[in-house]
Amino acid sequence: MLKELQPQPKDKILMLMEMFKADPREQKVDLGVGVYKDANGVTPVMRAIKAAEKQLWETETTKSYTGLAGDPAFAAGMRELVLGDAVPADRVAAAATPGGTGAVRQAFDLVRMANPDVTVWVSAPTWPNHVSILKHMGIPTREYRYFDDETCAVDFDGMVADLDGLKAGDVVLLHGCCHNPTGANLTLPEFKKVAEILNAKGAIPMIDIAYQGFGDGLEADAAGVRHVVSACPESLVAASCSKNFGIYRERAGVLMAIQEDAAKTAVAQGTLNHLNRQNFSFPPDHGARLVGMILADDALKADWMAELEEMRLGMLKLREQLAEELRKLTGSDRFGFIAQHRGMFSRLGLTPEQVEKMREDHGIYMVGDSRFNVAGLNEKTVPLLAKAIAAVDKV
Repeated sequence: MLKELQPQPKDKILMLMEMFKADPREQKVDLGVGVYKDANGVTPVMRAIKAAEKQLWETETTKSYTGLAGDPAFAAGMRELVLGDAVPADRVAAAATPGGTGAVRQAFDLVRMANPDVTVWVSAPTWPNHVSILKHMGIPTREYRYFDDETCAVDFDGMVADLDGLKAGDVVLLHGCCHNPTGANLTLPEFKKVAEILNAKGAIPMIDIAYQGFGDGLEADAAGVRHVVSACPESLVAASCSKNFGIYRERAGVLMAIQEDAAKTAVAQGTLNHLNRQNFSFPPDHGARLVGMILADDALKADWMAELEEMRLGMLKLREQLAEELRKLTGSDRFGFIAQHRGMFSRLGLTPEQVEKMREDHGIYMVGDSRFNVAGLNEKTVPLLAKAIAAVDKV
C-alpha cells in the first residue's frame, strides 16, 4: 500500500532555507523564514518567558495530562488579551491547540461539522498554509480580492464586490492584523463594513490573529477582531502565541468559538474538546502554561508588554529606514508603502524573476511573490536590501 504514495510538493520557504544554507557567500540575507529575529539575527527567549519558566520549574509537581481543552488559565488569559470585553465570557468556548496552525485546522474541522457544504473564502493572497490545509481536507474555497499589486495596498472595493457572492453558512477567513503575506491591513471602518456584509449574507467570520502586538500595539491590533465578534452573532478566532511570546517551538495556540447564545456555549465547548480528542487528545501544555502565568501576573505581564513593544518599534524603525533608503535610491515614493504596512511581512510587488535576480546577484533571499520578513533585517542589512531592490527595479 505505502508504495502507492506519491511525492508531495516541497514547501517553498523550507526550500529557500536550504538554498540559503548552501550559499557560500558571507554577505547574504535571509528574509524568507517567518520568525522574529533581533539585530544579531537571533530569535530571543523573552524575559517574561524565562522568568515564568523558572517559576514553573520551582513549583510544578506533575507532568500529568491537562484537560482536553488545556489549562483554563491559558484560555481565560487569551480570551481577555484578544477579545477584551467585546463579548461576554460566557459566550466564548475555547480550547488550546498545537500552535496557531492547530487552531486553524480545528476551526476548519468545526465548520465542516456544523455545515458539511461549507465554502471557506480566503483573501488573495493569504498565508499559503490556509489554502494547503483546506485543500488537504477537501473543503471548497473561494478567493476574494484583497491586495492590489500596483498600489501595494488593500483593494477594498474589490473585496466588497467579491463578498457579494457569499451565501448563508459560508465562512470568511480574515487576518486580524499584520496580514501575511502582504503587511497591508484593513482599517477599523473597513472591518465594520465587512461585518455588515457578513451579517447581511448570513456568513460567519473566522479570524486568524497570529501577530497581535507586532503592528500598532496590543489593543490597536485587536480592535478589528473585537468589533467583528461583537457585531456578528457567531464567529471563530484562531490565535497564536508563537510570535508575540516568542515560543515558536512550544506550539501554543487557542481556538475560540463565540456563540450567539450563552446557553449554547457548553455544546460548542464539548465539540472543541471532542475535536482535540480525535486529533491529538491533550494539547501541549508547557508554552500555554507559561503564557497563562504571564497574563495572570501583573509584573510578568508588564515586562512582556514592554519587551513586545520594543520588538514592534524596532520593526517599525526598520520599515521607515528601508522606505527612506529606497526613496533616496529611486528618487520616488514608490516604496513608501513599506513604512505604512505593519507586522513582520510586506510584499514588494516585484516579479518572481526580479526576486530570483536579487538572490543570484545580491544574496537576498525572499519568497518568489516578493514577500520579505522585516524582522530578518537590521540597520546594516537594510541598505543591502534597498540597493538590491533598486537594481532589479530598473531592469
